[in-house]
Amino acid sequence: MHKPRLTLWQIWNMSFGFLGIQFGWGLQMANMSAIYEYLGARPDQIAKLWIAAPLTGLLVQPIIGAMSDRTWGRLGRRRPYFLTGAILSSLALIAMPNASAVWMAAGLLWILDASINISMEPFRAFVADKLPEEQRSTGFSMQSLFIGFGAVIASGLPWMMTNWFHVTTAAGDVHAIPVTVRYSFYLGAIAFFGAVLWTVVTSKEYPPPDLAAFRLTKSQHKGVSAMAGEIFTALKAMPSTMKQLAFVQLATWLGLFCMWLYFTPAVSNHVFGAPDPQSPLYRAGNEWAGLCYLTENAVTFFFAFILLSLAARTNRRHVHSFCLLCGAAGLISVGFIHGVENRGWLHLSMGLVGIAWASILAMPYAMLAGALPPEKTGVYMGIFNFFIVLPEIAAALTFDKLMGNVLHNNQVAAVMIGGGFLLLAALLVQFVREVPAAVEQLERVVEEEGMLPTMTPPESPLA
Repeated sequence: MHKPRLTLWQIWNMSFGFLGIQFGWGLQMANMSAIYEYLGARPDQIAKLWIAAPLTGLLVQPIIGAMSDRTWGRLGRRRPYFLTGAILSSLALIAMPNASAVWMAAGLLWILDASINISMEPFRAFVADKLPEEQRSTGFSMQSLFIGFGAVIASGLPWMMTNWFHVTTAAGDVHAIPVTVRYSFYLGAIAFFGAVLWTVVTSKEYPPPDLAAFRLTKSQHKGVSAMAGEIFTALKAMPSTMKQLAFVQLATWLGLFCMWLYFTPAVSNHVFGAPDPQSPLYRAGNEWAGLCYLTENAVTFFFAFILLSLAARTNRRHVHSFCLLCGAAGLISVGFIHGVENRGWLHLSMGLVGIAWASILAMPYAMLAGALPPEKTGVYMGIFNFFIVLPEIAAALTFDKLMGNVLHNNQVAAVMIGGGFLLLAALLVQFVREVPAAVEQLERVVEEEGMLPTMTPPESPLA
């Protein structure tokens, strides 16, 4: 099917929902470790309490991807999932800051992350559905732009509440979680739903080329077993480009998970020198860490514009390697920043991470999209998420012992280890080769039928 080029405004509209989705991710990334500690969790318990994010992604994204591939109705293929996830996520964001115990916050995080994944997974497939090959880098970079802008606001909201709007905790407030955090989550719920609704209303979808054949196939492949079989079959036939990108993603997201788990408490304990979570220094460190995430995401927002140009003019592998090296330098540098008087240097560290984050959100998907068969885009985008969540699950299950027995609860060391993983990912990117789906499918047929010896396909001109 020939896909017409879309205007920049149309790409803007179809990507706008990511602004809201990032309120969900940004608020939890900047605040969940602190919320757990406010409610009494120890540092060596934090990793396991975060396991909801990767596990829900592992379970939800491939299922939603397979379901959306086989959906067509009044709202189209992907938009019903955008809207359902937005409603559920907004409700979870409202409930989260009212948790009164660690187990309650952990349970709400499971609900929140499952709901965000329902909305987010189809957005990746949405770009491949609607944009021709030459505009896909633009589409994914536009998503990076909105992710960066949304996270700038989301991660800085508690600090803004305190310093711009002078919101303070009222006398007699029995909540363990500060009022600034609570209000931030309420605003995040409104932003999430509103932004996704904008995309649902302003963007249309292309119907399947042969709607009758699509409905027949859908009727013949119903039920959980058919869906599981589809996911398993797709796994066995995974494109070579996707296999190579898998190793890059495994290392990348191990590094990011180290940052999300430990950066905020590391700032409070290591840089601000807070003696315990009840100390005013701890709360000040948490707010400063939120500002550092704001810096990271501001850089992501602005660097997304540069990324658009770089992706069009040069090699995507080299661009991604450079960005990952910046992120590695940023995380490793955190270990060399000591004392409140030097806290400003943390903005430089996280600015470097912002460069990496802009590329992580765009380049792997741009490299992958052309290698996927169009009728399986949703399920493969869901499977690609395996290589994000599996390392996060491994970290969540093992970092408690590493923190307690090896690092002795040194949260800064864990952040620096995250930088090492990003360095490894930067090296692995150079082994990725982009092979168009049509070329790989032809090669596979030739190899299976023994017609000709297997030939190395040409790389994409944008590789």
